[in-house]
Amino acid sequence: MKNKLVLLFLGCAVLGYAQKKPAKNTVKIKPKSEFVAELMSKMTLDEKLGQLNLPTSGDITTGQANSSNVAKNIAEGKVGGLFNIKSVQKIKEVQKIAVEKSRLKIPLLFGMDVIHGYETTFPIPLGLSCTWDMALIERSAQIAAKEASADGINWTFSPMVDISRDPRWGRVSEGSGEDPYLGGQIAKAMVNGYQQHDLSKNNSILACVKHFALYGAPEAGRDYNTVDMSHIRMFNDYFPPYKAAVDAGVGSVMASFNEVDGIPATGNKWLMTDVLRKQWGFKGFVVTDFTGIPEMIEHGMGNLQDVSALALNAGVEMDMVGEGFLGTLKKSLDEKRVSIETIDNAVRLILEAKYDLGLFQDPYKYCDEKRAKTEIFTMDSRKEARQIAAQSLVLLKNQNQLLPLKKSGTIGLIGPLADAKENMPGTWSVATKMENAVSLLRGIKEVAGSGTKVLYAKGSNLDYDETFETNATMFGKTLHRDARTKEELLAEALKVAEQSDVIVAALGESAEMSGESSSRTNLEIPQAQKDLLNALLKTGKPVVLVLFDGRPLVITDEEKTVPAILNAWFAGTEAGYAIADVLFGDVNPSGKLTSTFPRSVGQLPIYYAHKNTGRPLSNTEGKFEKFRSNYIDERNEALFPFGFGLSYTTFDYSNIKISSDKMNASGKLKVTVDVTNTGNFDGKETVQLYIRDLVGSVTRPVRELKGFQKITLKKGEKQTVSFDITVEDLKFYNSDLQFVAEPGQFDVFVGGNSNADKKVSFELTK
Repeated sequence: MKNKLVLLFLGCAVLGYAQKKPAKNTVKIKPKSEFVAELMSKMTLDEKLGQLNLPTSGDITTGQANSSNVAKNIAEGKVGGLFNIKSVQKIKEVQKIAVEKSRLKIPLLFGMDVIHGYETTFPIPLGLSCTWDMALIERSAQIAAKEASADGINWTFSPMVDISRDPRWGRVSEGSGEDPYLGGQIAKAMVNGYQQHDLSKNNSILACVKHFALYGAPEAGRDYNTVDMSHIRMFNDYFPPYKAAVDAGVGSVMASFNEVDGIPATGNKWLMTDVLRKQWGFKGFVVTDFTGIPEMIEHGMGNLQDVSALALNAGVEMDMVGEGFLGTLKKSLDEKRVSIETIDNAVRLILEAKYDLGLFQDPYKYCDEKRAKTEIFTMDSRKEARQIAAQSLVLLKNQNQLLPLKKSGTIGLIGPLADAKENMPGTWSVATKMENAVSLLRGIKEVAGSGTKVLYAKGSNLDYDETFETNATMFGKTLHRDARTKEELLAEALKVAEQSDVIVAALGESAEMSGESSSRTNLEIPQAQKDLLNALLKTGKPVVLVLFDGRPLVITDEEKTVPAILNAWFAGTEAGYAIADVLFGDVNPSGKLTSTFPRSVGQLPIYYAHKNTGRPLSNTEGKFEKFRSNYIDERNEALFPFGFGLSYTTFDYSNIKISSDKMNASGKLKVTVDVTNTGNFDGKETVQLYIRDLVGSVTRPVRELKGFQKITLKKGEKQTVSFDITVEDLKFYNSDLQFVAEPGQFDVFVGGNSNADKKVSFELTK
């Protein structure tokens, strides 16, 4: 009798999922398909539609969750998940409503934009990509997952893998640059870092690849704008990173705002069903972006009922904030505009994700307050963030070896970004506590030590226009605008410059000058700062420009006049320390650009893997030629090409070899090159391999990245680096969208950037 009572009690626990206190041990439950089918058999239509609903909670005050507006819907089973709620205490209160007050006790998903770290913030994704180090990138996502999961979050809306070749678009900061191959490698690393190949762990979280698809190619570089491109370009240039994330097992996908083939992605069945599920085999669920469903009304796709049915039938399972599913699908079902089978499939996918996360076994799995106190913003995580940030910085110029700086004498640190800790984490740092970030001023003082005198002056505001500065410093990322006149600010800066041996100018964008809805038509440093920089250069003192940006900027003037330029992006909470580590040579810079820096906005979009024309320039000096593909007022090439980045040492490439000049479809070639550190510092170099398909059934890019290795060489050391080439590296989508490798001639280039000139050739035979 006693054993029967124990079994009965356990059965009730399994069927009800009700746990008034967080369980120390998880409950054993049925296999996933059986469990989910049994649960769905008990659900009403309203409860099913509730699982498809993802509202934002606002930030519920601790202790008031039960009286919040969303609590009633949760108790009625009308919410599948919440986002934008932070802290384990608040999340536990809300989860308690779901698993104790709703009829079926179904736990909630809790999502957040954990984009480049949680409270320990890493460089913006564009900066992270410039490390070219997949282990470091994966580690950053793993630490982010550890911290977020310790604070109750079990789902992140990351990675963003949109290819972008137009830096006018502000969200270039949130992606990994212009290249599909590198983007795919980073997508895999991020997914693996978040999900750790095992969602049952309490420190792994569900990843969400976004924005599917083509979001990074809006017309005019304007956010949310129309996207229009051929299928061949989609599959060859823009789809690969999304597919790489799917191949890595990403658990969810977010639809993009833009249209694809004239139909908004959120309602595009070809995209969400034919490509994502049928061609790529995606098994997870699709969520809209914020209000993505009702926004299709403005696109001209019908009323809320129309667009909600369109999205569901296209293959979208979860409605973020729009509440179109919750409010209209019942009517659409009655009118046979959607089927119960389609609704059931959507519900099943969301319940399966919750099962995979272990929420049915323990709804409070992510609500351990001990972890929240001991695993967030730890010294160990901050140390790793500092090391990773230093690897992301890109040295663009270093005339006469001005850098590294000596830890002696007097340094004049000048500029509106010099003492701006709130801006160091960059855009999309929603969980960051800005007061914990390290400014460049603090970093330089601490790293330089007591033997170095550091003087500071702001020098100028971000921009002469106060309204512009307000718009560019939202979300608590103030630059504390100085009320003094520009003349007063400049006079103070020049006084500091007079007393200094070297000037470090901290200039560029503020954190929110890039990011979502921060498109720009002028990509130069704001005029107020340009005027300051020119005045500092006129003093005759050596000037180092530490450039803060969330996108490639047009710095053609600065490249001509400033002796040393270090591109710092926004390097996260430890930015000040990381930048100082590089400035003083404690870390030798090794970052390489993943997005081309243009000479002029008029060149945009610009990228290295472009197609040739029938009338290319015949000279290599950039001189204008009539009736050739060029500009009358600008050179064709970039200011800084993809893959570019200097070091305090120098690297020499020599003795490139290929194992054979022919390869068949089942064969493999080996390309080797000797790389020698010929300078005076130990350093790291990213060796890059590019391939050009010389003749194809469709036109092919002038070169494409197909491999890279980041190596460490001591001063004077030589290393032979080898790459394997197989037929998979030669494949592309032809005009019939078949993924093929065509026989013919290929050139292989190896070097330190996309202008690599060490070349070998081979033929792919039938």
